[in-house]
Amino acid sequence: MLRTALRNLLAHKARLAMTLLAACLGVAFVSGTLVFADSSAAAYRAAASKDLGDTAVSVAPKDPPPGSSTAADRGSALDAALARKLAAVPGVAAVRPSADGSATLAAADGTPLRAGRAWANVAGAYVPGPDGADARHPLVEGRAPRDAGELAVDRGTAAAGGFGTGDTITLATDGPAMRKRLVGIVDTTDTRVTSGGTLALFDLATAQRLFAAPGRFTGIDLSAAPGTDPYELSRRVAAVLPADRAEAVTAAALAAQQGVYLDALTRGHTKVPLVFAGVSLFIGSFLIVNTFTMLVTRRTREIALLRALGASRRQVAGSVLAEAALLGLAASVTGFLLGLGIAAVLPGLLGGGEGTLPRGPLVIGPGPVLASLAVGVGVTVVAAWLPSRRAAKVPPVEAMRSAGAAPAPGPSRARGAVGLALLVLGAGLLVSLAGSAEDASEENLEHALLGCGVLAVAMILLAPLAAGPVIRLTGPLTRRAGAVGRLARENALRDPRRTAATASSLMVSTALVAGLAVIGHSTGQALDRQAAAGLTADHVIGTRSPTPTAGIAPDVVERVARTAGVRTAAPVADSTLITGGHVRSVSGVDPASVDAVMRLTFRSGSAADLGPGRIAVSETVAREQGLRTGGRLEGRLGRDREPRQYTVVGVYRDNPVAHDVLGGRAEVQRAGHSPGAVQRILVRTDGSTSGAEVSERLRAAVGGNPLLKVQSRAELVREAAGTVGDLLSLMYGLLVIGVVITSLGIVNTLAMSVAERTREIGVLRAIGMDRSGIRRMVRLEALTVAAFGTLLGLAAGVFGAWAVGALANGAVAEYAFALPWGTLLLVCVLSLATGAVAAVVPARRAAALGPLRAVADG
Repeated sequence: MLRTALRNLLAHKARLAMTLLAACLGVAFVSGTLVFADSSAAAYRAAASKDLGDTAVSVAPKDPPPGSSTAADRGSALDAALARKLAAVPGVAAVRPSADGSATLAAADGTPLRAGRAWANVAGAYVPGPDGADARHPLVEGRAPRDAGELAVDRGTAAAGGFGTGDTITLATDGPAMRKRLVGIVDTTDTRVTSGGTLALFDLATAQRLFAAPGRFTGIDLSAAPGTDPYELSRRVAAVLPADRAEAVTAAALAAQQGVYLDALTRGHTKVPLVFAGVSLFIGSFLIVNTFTMLVTRRTREIALLRALGASRRQVAGSVLAEAALLGLAASVTGFLLGLGIAAVLPGLLGGGEGTLPRGPLVIGPGPVLASLAVGVGVTVVAAWLPSRRAAKVPPVEAMRSAGAAPAPGPSRARGAVGLALLVLGAGLLVSLAGSAEDASEENLEHALLGCGVLAVAMILLAPLAAGPVIRLTGPLTRRAGAVGRLARENALRDPRRTAATASSLMVSTALVAGLAVIGHSTGQALDRQAAAGLTADHVIGTRSPTPTAGIAPDVVERVARTAGVRTAAPVADSTLITGGHVRSVSGVDPASVDAVMRLTFRSGSAADLGPGRIAVSETVAREQGLRTGGRLEGRLGRDREPRQYTVVGVYRDNPVAHDVLGGRAEVQRAGHSPGAVQRILVRTDGSTSGAEVSERLRAAVGGNPLLKVQSRAELVREAAGTVGDLLSLMYGLLVIGVVITSLGIVNTLAMSVAERTREIGVLRAIGMDRSGIRRMVRLEALTVAAFGTLLGLAAGVFGAWAVGALANGAVAEYAFALPWGTLLLVCVLSLATGAVAAVVPARRAAALGPLRAVADG
């Protein structure tokens, strides 16, 4: 029977090759995703890991208590005296103090160098050893920085920015822009830098002032003498440290902490490729089932002859499953190789145009290989199980029947009943969830996705029953073709199960694409409205730094206010308010200028009453915490050590610019991480100058600081719509997958249909139908099948998007259901074009049959 399976595979190479391609697409996405996940984790481990070198124990300051000065307290315990004390600990071979932080450098055109790489903007001190050189940063050109006006960078940073020794470089840490002269270029093995980051080195005193405090360090690394146990050394070091202000950590413990961080950092990058993998395998399974069903039907007499010669039902079923296993094995190998290519291009696709993912080699472990085999063989064998059972039920007497195709079975009543029950269940679940749109919880979203899945299964089960009515609705596609069109329509209705199975792959992909298109379009419009709805300012100046200590200095605010064309420059201090178990975002504003730059709609109260101890809250906060104007709220603001009572002086409509809570700017600044600094400047122009010219003046006013960004209202809207762009990319990727696999399915179905109707085609040719008529009939049949799948998919996708979108209305302000007519029309056109293109080869093959030969072969 194994030889029979091999012979059958070789006898149907072309048809099975298309099935193999469908299966290998799913395997490729699975293996590519897993290889990418392993590779990106390794690259991130290199990029985000501290270069420990020969470090055995690292001494770090403990986090300061709430309300303390971060810069002063974090490094207050680590000074030169402590470093000397640590050098005297038994087992310590060498001591290396450090003053590390991050710095963003400006490229020659003023844009941030390698923006988006928060993990890679490495900065620190050039620490010379006894020989005057820093072993971790050997110089390759120039000399080491000696004072506050000098800087050294690594050769990769110099090449990326086009820097040379003697150039003046603009950079920023978490404050104003600085300009320093480049005096040296170093080499480094720090993997954070070699993976695509930047490195800036200062003299030790400057680094201490920037990242710790004068005379203090951010860390002290200790190397162990030969034969010293790191854990024992850590215990000895801890004994001489101030217990409440510093701690000793072994290099192994640091590596473990970094592993946890990296797992969280890379987890999200595998989700999108796995979605493609799941869709590919799900849609491809229809093609596999359909192909093996057609092959079993085609080989009915052959299978019956095997039964007559003594083959048992188990052997017949095993032969079909063996074919599927061999096909799955080939798909696994092919898909794994294709997956390596996917893994190679994913960093560029997911990292965007600026390549924000770290560089690194592909890591190929046993996991992706085993997963490819399991997915390829498993999915193919499972999909072939039903056809194998059908083959096992062929009685030996079939061997004596005519070679003509057996009549197609009608739709199963049991299948229809189950499909109808699932349709009612899925639609009912979605409608009930849509009725609770205000409760946009994660649990409700999961239930909505479950409802969509149930609805999809119901549509698949009911597709054979729906084939007749829906295909008759597509009559205008075929009516103008006369008799040829009627024949095409009747051929599509001849075997409803086969037509439904072929159209199901297109239905699923169309439903996914249509649903995502509707949700993406509606969300995009909501974000557009939301980004502009709460803002009357024309420009917003903000910070790119992810650190809470970053801010905009008062002198920058003054320069912006004096800029020509600026009518109002309203500084906003951002902080947090911890209250009732929630962390609320607070915007500190000046009551006199807030109305000029924010579009605030107060349900009660007014922004004019803001001041010390007086706040306004958004409707969401008021609803969740039971607040109203005149009420009291207890919370801890920013760096305050103790909570205090605040009086609510107003409740305003949710506003993304104002955040959760509005307070007086002076009070928010006092409790902020950078007292005196603000985090945003909202700028209203006087209309005398063009927006582009004002933007250039504002960039000049901020001093070219690479940490600060100047955005117009239009740029804010585009930035807010960035996530929708990702959703659209996902949508078009799913559409491509569906189109490819559906094309293969239609080719397979039509090829089998042509083979089954060889005698019929010969009769048509004999009574006068020419070759062009045969080709047109096959093409119209493919268009009919494609239209059937498209109509069902559009209906299911739009309905699912309406239900899920109703939940989004409770989470995204300004959300409203909107149909993207252009995109939906494009989906329809592409789906119909898929049918037309897939029919080219089968139509040519059918037209090539001569009348006498066709009748004789039939």
